[in-house]
Amino acid sequence: MGPAELKARVRPGGEGRRIRTPADLVRWLSARGPDERAEPFTFVAGTDGLLRLAPRRSEHVSCAGGAPVLSAGEMTFLQSAGQWSVTDVSNQSTGYCPDPSSWPTVAAALDRAGITHPEGFTHEVVFRRCPGCEEVNIVREGDFACVFCESALPHEWNVDGGEIPAAPYPADQDGLLWHARPHES
Repeated sequence: MGPAELKARVRPGGEGRRIRTPADLVRWLSARGPDERAEPFTFVAGTDGLLRLAPRRSEHVSCAGGAPVLSAGEMTFLQSAGQWSVTDVSNQSTGYCPDPSSWPTVAAALDRAGITHPEGFTHEVVFRRCPGCEEVNIVREGDFACVFCESALPHEWNVDGGEIPAAPYPADQDGLLWHARPHES
C-alpha cells in the first residue's frame, strides 16, 4: 500500500498518458495490443482535472507522476460503432485508497475528454485507516471492523493525512473538493 520506494521510482516523463479528447484515447488504445485492450487499465484523475491512463500493471503513483490525485483505480473500455466508452470502472488503488465519493471527479475527467461512461463506479472499494493500529483496511460487506486489531473503523474516509491540493476548476455541487494522496503503510 503506497510504499515510499514506489514513489521514489517515479521518473519525470514516466507518468500515464493524459487523455484530453476522444482522439487521444483512440491513439493511446491503438498502440496497445488486443489482449491488453481487453484488460482494465490503471487510471488517475489528476488535480488538473485530466484523466491519465497506464497499462494495468502500472502503479497508480507512477501513472500520476508521483503527484496527489483526485481519484484512482482501474478502467475498462469497449469499442462499439467506432467509439470507445468506459464499461467498467473501480476505485481500486491500494496506493491512493480513494473513497467511492471521488466518483464525480472521475466522471468530470471523462466528460471533459468526451468519453461515455457509467453513472458511477461499477465496483466500489471502501478503504479506512484504523484509529487503533493505523493499518489501512478494505471494508467488506459493510463490516467496519479492523481485520488487524478488531477496533471499530470510522464510517468517514480517513486514509489521507495531507492537505487538499488546489484545483483549477470549481468544487462539486456540494462545494467539496475530493482528493487522495499516496500514503505509506
